[in-house]
Amino acid sequence: MGYMFNYLGPWRQQIRILAGNRKGRARLTFAEGEFAAVYAMSDVHGCYKELVEAHRRIEEDAARIPGPKLIVMLGDYVDRGPDSSAVLEFLSKSPPPGFQRFALCGNHDAELVKLYRKPAHILEWLGFAGTETLHSYGIDIEHLLQSAAGSEMIARVIRNMIPERHIQFLESLPIMLRMGRVVFVHAGVKPGIDLKKQKDSDLMWIRQPFLDDGPQLPVLVIHGHTPARAPTFGPQRIGIDTAVSATGRLTVLTIKGTRVGLLN
Repeated sequence: MGYMFNYLGPWRQQIRILAGNRKGRARLTFAEGEFAAVYAMSDVHGCYKELVEAHRRIEEDAARIPGPKLIVMLGDYVDRGPDSSAVLEFLSKSPPPGFQRFALCGNHDAELVKLYRKPAHILEWLGFAGTETLHSYGIDIEHLLQSAAGSEMIARVIRNMIPERHIQFLESLPIMLRMGRVVFVHAGVKPGIDLKKQKDSDLMWIRQPFLDDGPQLPVLVIHGHTPARAPTFGPQRIGIDTAVSATGRLTVLTIKGTRVGLLN
């Protein structure tokens, strides 16, 4: 089951969409007690087998817990690992019975959308670990580049091979989920800035000074983005990106009542 430890105090009773950044991605918040258990994981990065196994472990653990459950995915579903297409297909379908699931947007996900819509930046994106993603859709990008295919040709291949529904799924993803004083985001938050005023780009990309200083807000931030071999515990933050594409370890964090733990 893993170990448990106390976290920040009572949750506010609310469920709504946070205002303050209407031009950006959605920001969700839920009331205390809405879910009997919450499970979070981050940075799947094309590791489909590990994602399926993590869901199996979650369902096994949740079978002992009555009431509705929530799975929160913290972004970066594509690149690096071998099966980005399978990961997106899995996450775009219904969650297990008795669960809701929200997938948040990570920087790699936003970059794939940008490539699909504006493929002129293909070379820059390939340097961002995108080659494996194209391979997962059956795109031989090395052959295309060696044949001196232009950006228009590459764009046609990408749009023919990557299902539009996968891109629409990524475009629909919210950027933040909040439960009272617990905040789920991909990368972190800009320290000391009200959550309503946080930029989407910071929530997807930030590292410092957040990693050293924490949020400098009365919240606990659960995030990914910065890989480590084990979960990291900083000031009012927990990082759960354990570099699954390199380590094979997809960490699952749990929240049950007012306690946080890690699922073995």
